[in-house]
Amino acid sequence: MSSILPSPNSPSAFRMTVYSFIFAVLISATSSAPTPLYHLYQQLFHLSPAMITLIFGSYSFALLAALLTVGGLSDYLGRRPLILLALIFNAAALIVFMLAESGTTLLVGRIVQGFATGIAFPTFGATILDTDKRRGSTLNSITAFLGLMVGTLAAGTLVAFAPAPTHLIYALLFIATVAGIIALALMPETITGRPGALAAMRPHISVPQRARATLLKVTPVNIAGWALGGFYLSLMPTLVAVVTGITSPFVGGTVVAALMLSATASVFIFRTWAPQRVLFTGATMLIIGVLITLSGIYLEAVELLFLGTAAAGLGFGSIFSNILKIVLPLAESHERAGLFAAFLVESYLAFSIPAIAAGLIAPTLGLSNTAYIYGSAIITLAVISIAATRTSLSESPAVS
Repeated sequence: MSSILPSPNSPSAFRMTVYSFIFAVLISATSSAPTPLYHLYQQLFHLSPAMITLIFGSYSFALLAALLTVGGLSDYLGRRPLILLALIFNAAALIVFMLAESGTTLLVGRIVQGFATGIAFPTFGATILDTDKRRGSTLNSITAFLGLMVGTLAAGTLVAFAPAPTHLIYALLFIATVAGIIALALMPETITGRPGALAAMRPHISVPQRARATLLKVTPVNIAGWALGGFYLSLMPTLVAVVTGITSPFVGGTVVAALMLSATASVFIFRTWAPQRVLFTGATMLIIGVLITLSGIYLEAVELLFLGTAAAGLGFGSIFSNILKIVLPLAESHERAGLFAAFLVESYLAFSIPAIAAGLIAPTLGLSNTAYIYGSAIITLAVISIAATRTSLSESPAVS
């Protein structure tokens, strides 16, 4: 690479950390911006709940495709080229959304958006760790949740109170993305390139023998957490409107943003706790939060929806940030990439497939009844994991 590598704690390294964090939040915000608009899209384009969740879920499949093929290329080509590629895909997705006139166009936009995130997720995470090893793990733990919160809250606010509801949020994010592309010229490279890029594009998924039992035991609560996030980001704004009669996208977007804000806070609240203790606490909070949310649906009380969401968010965030602390140390250094890929495949499939299933059954059972079934499944999975991990993980090595 032709750029001069920044030394640790140098001003250029700090600048790279800040830029990478902002870019990661921006792309994450872009991925959640459509959420408060789904109910509006449903009315404008006459879309079924199944189509809405398919549009939402296509993002995860595209993200996994990018993640498992080109996600690691920044280790070989350098961080800046892959950052540029992620920002270009992000800008393209925003253009598609601004021009959207049908469900098919929205589907295309989500697929492009998924590729952008699949490239960005490992690239920005690695860049932050390159330049700030002390705080890098914490920053990487909150970028997704913070971006999802910003995207849903900003979109819900603009859709409710500003003109051009299906265009303005995307136009603003597009301007921010273009500004990011321009700012990239000021960012130093953080690694030197090396050969092997083509070989690195072969997907490699494996779970080492030593890690299989532990991963299996935490899988139910991992699926529960990601399935909850998928439901909120696809169907929750519509559910809020149906249950409470409050059709403002601001309220629906704020409920989703509350989940992500609570998840962000959990990273800081529980960061000094032992990972297994956090996992138990997170699973418990997930159960309590879902129970309160389902009570809010039954009583048609938006206050309970917010309270339950906040509690569930503490569970979602703490589960996400601590499962890898439990599982990854069980693999040797040369096995961790394959194990991490397996974890991501499991997580993003859980993020999309249950939400798509909910969208398919909602027209028959009704959205409220679908939420009761969905919530009951999440609670069951969390209880299974609590029972499976309460004592058996105590002997597993973990990192703090």
